[in-house]
Amino acid sequence: MSMLSKNRYQRGSIRSLVRSLCLGAIALSIVGIDSVKANQNLATPTQQVAVLSGVDLDPYIETYAELVYLNYRDSHTQAAAMAGAISDFLAQPNETTHSEAKTAWIKARQSYLQTEAFRFYEGPIDYIDSETGEEGPEGRINAWPMNEAFIDYVKGKSDAGLINNPDFEVSLEGILENDQVTDEADVTTGWHAIEFLLWGQDFNDQGPGQRSYEDFIPDQGNNNRRREYLQLVTVQLLEDLAFLEESWKPGADNFRAEFVNSDPQENISKIFTSLATLSAFEISSERMAVALDSGNQEDEHSCFSDTTYQDFVYNTQGIYNVYTGNYQDYQGQGFDELVSEINPDLNQQMIAALDKTQSSVVNIAQPFDQVLASPAGSPEREDVEAAITSLEDQAEMFQQVGNALGIEVEILAE
Repeated sequence: MSMLSKNRYQRGSIRSLVRSLCLGAIALSIVGIDSVKANQNLATPTQQVAVLSGVDLDPYIETYAELVYLNYRDSHTQAAAMAGAISDFLAQPNETTHSEAKTAWIKARQSYLQTEAFRFYEGPIDYIDSETGEEGPEGRINAWPMNEAFIDYVKGKSDAGLINNPDFEVSLEGILENDQVTDEADVTTGWHAIEFLLWGQDFNDQGPGQRSYEDFIPDQGNNNRRREYLQLVTVQLLEDLAFLEESWKPGADNFRAEFVNSDPQENISKIFTSLATLSAFEISSERMAVALDSGNQEDEHSCFSDTTYQDFVYNTQGIYNVYTGNYQDYQGQGFDELVSEINPDLNQQMIAALDKTQSSVVNIAQPFDQVLASPAGSPEREDVEAAITSLEDQAEMFQQVGNALGIEVEILAE
């Protein structure tokens, strides 16, 4: 994987083109949905609100809030386990401890990826305070794509990055002050910064990056600075995940308390907008279509570890969790039950769309960079195209469900 120019990281022509095409498709899809609604003789919004107003929505909102809390709690717990493995690795850098740290990163990602179903409505993860300009921690946690050369050395430039800059003092304050300041790809924190430090650039056609554990042996070159940097960004990730867990903790004076006591119909609108946006914009467009169009493995979401396939699987699982109200051993009152009361046939269509998406995602070949290297029209690429279509159809179904409930469901784009 070679170092890319800054133009590639400024959401250049390929990314902009795909986004435009995606938005155009979404607009056409909405027209298509209107036709379906007409054919199904769905009630008018006024009639729908009247039907929904007679339903107790509190159990569905409580289920959602508890599911969010449990998922963030797991993410924080697994990230803490990863932090322990990284500490063990830094205490005794060798192939075994290095491998264990990387394995812990992969496992910790699995719960976090499911939490991405809680984005896109200015909750604790991605709020923006209009008065102070303060933002939620999503950008610090999972910013992507990233210019790895901003952090550490890359092929052909051994002195690249903050780690190798003698004028930069490695401190958490300094790392945060330099995060995405002049270029959104100059990412200094989060999952992908840790991923790059553990794996390094990926030039391996058959697997992930091959960074040596020797980069972390103390008192050699800039290794001490690299060791400290890895420790600091890991601590920051834990702090941000702890904040999200606390924000949704039951029985506390926090965002959850405010959320469950606010307008339940507005909350459901936010929730379904989140699910539709994650489906049709973030996964299908930004993470699949952009990479497929460019054919560049650096457009993969988790390119250093070659775990992009995992990203797709657990992102779509997170969407399924929210609609059904189930997460791990927790079984709540899901929105599938609500929709089934209003329109059983529509609920079956929604479940079918979710099942089709999960099946199509599982069919994607791994590692994902092998798909990107395959020629146009290859079965591997066709499988990804099928997944993209399923995700877009799934988003349209969320809009149709929203219409049946008398709520607005948007597909947002950055």
